[in-house]
Amino acid sequence: MIGIVSYGGYIPLRRLSRMQVVQQMAWYNPLLYMLMAGERSVANWDEDSVTMAVAASFDALHLVDTKSIDAVYAASTTFPFDDRQNAAIIAEALSLQDGVRTVDVSGSLKAGVTAIVAGLDAIESDSARKVLVASGERRYTRAASTLELLYGDGAAALVLGREHVIAEFLGSCAYHEDFIDHYRGAEKRFDYPWEERFIRDEGFGRIIPRAIKAYCEKYHTDISEFATVIYPCPFAREHATIAKKIKSSSVHTNLHEGVGDTGTAHPLIMLAHALDSAKPGDKIMVVGFGQGCEVVAFQVTDAIENIKRPKGITVSMARKKDIPYAKYLKFRDLIDADISIRAEVMPNTSLSALWRHRKMIHGFTGYLCKACGTPQFPPYPVCVNPACNRSGQMENYSFADKPGTVLMYTGDMLAASVDPPAIYGLVEFDGGGRTLLDFTDCELDNLKVGSRVAMSYRIRREDTTRGFTGYFWKAVPLME
Repeated sequence: MIGIVSYGGYIPLRRLSRMQVVQQMAWYNPLLYMLMAGERSVANWDEDSVTMAVAASFDALHLVDTKSIDAVYAASTTFPFDDRQNAAIIAEALSLQDGVRTVDVSGSLKAGVTAIVAGLDAIESDSARKVLVASGERRYTRAASTLELLYGDGAAALVLGREHVIAEFLGSCAYHEDFIDHYRGAEKRFDYPWEERFIRDEGFGRIIPRAIKAYCEKYHTDISEFATVIYPCPFAREHATIAKKIKSSSVHTNLHEGVGDTGTAHPLIMLAHALDSAKPGDKIMVVGFGQGCEVVAFQVTDAIENIKRPKGITVSMARKKDIPYAKYLKFRDLIDADISIRAEVMPNTSLSALWRHRKMIHGFTGYLCKACGTPQFPPYPVCVNPACNRSGQMENYSFADKPGTVLMYTGDMLAASVDPPAIYGLVEFDGGGRTLLDFTDCELDNLKVGSRVAMSYRIRREDTTRGFTGYFWKAVPLME
């Protein structure tokens, strides 16, 4: 038996009310009135497709030995790097073994489901024991466009394997068609969409039913056998129309009102959301849409009753905070706001130093003294415990999964920051060790000494001149 062993998801904290956008921008684009219901998820300024994929992967790996992961398939159309493997960054952040195969899958919104099928193929052929599939998306749009209200940000991850399978793989089917509902040319930031009615009628409304029919014919099954049918379609009316066309009463919500369309990640996010309440025996069909469709199906096993469900999508959807439209525009670099002269000097990242310290920077790996058991960060060959001070007795120790407590903090209004004030302070980790960290996803007024925090992989700085994104770990206050 092969299939899903574990799953996880991540929706960023920030939410943008569509009504807020309508109130401020409908004078320019009256079509926004048609999309004013609900809210969409917004990545923080220090989040991108990679950091969100890392967060979702941590959620998916909560019951899995990371040493058993043989491959990482990362899927996105908004990778921060065109010529640097983004899956390798994810693997480094997760402190996976050096022998892990890393693959980027991109170029289409169905890439997330394509990555699932590729991962299952790798397991079926015995080229991998367990495969991590992670898909994250931070979607860029022009201000006051309908896409600004339709799109959302988020990530999901699956662990695929043969043991302790919670959802057995039933089959897959590909349906190719070079239908261009939108495109983004080389070196372009924003998608170029075509006419909406054409996209609905000739795209989602025609291609998805054909792909589902092709799957059912291939496996001699009927859509009525599926307890949940998942397909992305940001248009509420067309999403319901497709359900009628395929004659299914078990279509999963498209999560439009609370999240928006998260691109390659969306079918995986919907799948994670469905698995949160799935029962043994349930059959689930997942469709990825983009230049045709990729269809994959699973059947939930009894093992799902024995696992601790991840925090995943359900919890992160409930954990939310509104973002003002002006702040959203700045976070997306849609307005050219002055950030002060202190931000003008951006030293070149030393790639050789980054490579030497990659486990510390990406994996948040320090040392544990084997003589006395004292953890310490950053890694240093001499034990910081004054009662020990042994040298050369160190082993790697990850702080990425360790919660901590705020010992002291400050808000710096003079430091250059996209979201001032820059908040940083000293964190002491459960089990020992302390270090100075930036805080994110919080307000200065809501932070206090003694606050509990978790670690989150984030953008540390962006060198826009050279096109380089630098990552490190930050502290995120836990909501009480």
